Amino acid sequence: MKTFTRMPPERLEELLKGFPRVRVAVIGDFFLDKYLDVDPRLAEVSVESGKTAHQVVGIRHSPGAAGTVTGNLAALGAGRLHAVGCTGEDGEAHDLRRDLAALGCGTDHLHADPQRMTPVYLKPRDRSNPGLAGEHERYDTKNRSPTSETLQRRIIASLDALLPGLDAVIVADQIEEDDCGVITRRVREALADRARRHPKVVFWADSRRRIREFRHVIIKPNQFETVGKEDPLPGDEVTPEQFLAALMRLRLETSAPVCATRGSGGMVVSDPQLTAVPAVRLSGPIDPTGAGDSATAGAVLALAAGAALPEAALVGNLVASLIVEQLATTGTVRPEQLPPRLTMWQRQQTRINRQ
Repeated sequence: MKTFTRMPPERLEELLKGFPRVRVAVIGDFFLDKYLDVDPRLAEVSVESGKTAHQVVGIRHSPGAAGTVTGNLAALGAGRLHAVGCTGEDGEAHDLRRDLAALGCGTDHLHADPQRMTPVYLKPRDRSNPGLAGEHERYDTKNRSPTSETLQRRIIASLDALLPGLDAVIVADQIEEDDCGVITRRVREALADRARRHPKVVFWADSRRRIREFRHVIIKPNQFETVGKEDPLPGDEVTPEQFLAALMRLRLETSAPVCATRGSGGMVVSDPQLTAVPAVRLSGPIDPTGAGDSATAGAVLALAAGAALPEAALVGNLVASLIVEQLATTGTVRPEQLPPRLTMWQRQQTRINRQ
């Protein structure tokens, strides 16, 4: 297996200059990330129940899941952005649409359905503790009933309407329950068909549960998903031999390139040949929230700007390394942050090669 260890700064600058020309549709499950900032000093005891009444002193929200990808695309300077999916007709939908519009993302194809709830990740946290230890238990709002045939048809029609003017389609399959989110079996089949019919458009998929069921689109599994282990236990490991053999089998099954993540080990890509792309080595506390979504945004923009898959994986690694350093928030990265991070990565690779 080859290891990708060098990208000239000029090449990164060339790719970054192409980002504003890239037109992207993000299709999938758009959540609202809603943070409740709690001041523990103000806690009261409920007269009715005797339980602690946590006092909220601030509320923040931003697009989550597919919206996290969208936020990173916007921050990285993508051209035109479109959200394809669905929401309810509730207050959370209003906040989500407003937040997406503030990113410059079109919401005409984010269909409202009064029979569904807008998915929400509600995240109470102590204002006085910005680290992971300050997070309370999370409350999730998700739809657990099948997505209607009518709504599925509307989603596919939106994809077809947008495709002639797109450079990339990013699939963000967040809902774990089968056929209860945007990316149902029928929508996956439509994506496979459109990817074959539009070879100049970058199709890229990430999925919580069904990454192995996509066909003809680039997929981004983690190392456990690559070998078919969806629920690894703490301490589980995948040997390099298992990982690489499974990656190549997956490449044959899906009939499209594979970009597999290995956490702090970076990524391994299947095309144009099997290539390891090391991650940026970090010290200090990190928060992995949004790392995978940010890596997707960086990699897809790079691909649409003309990068080879190993180059795109490196851009994804650079973006993710900047995201994980942003604690207790769904962070974003700006293009001007990437050249210094490339310099950092390049120095690390030079030291490793000298050892």
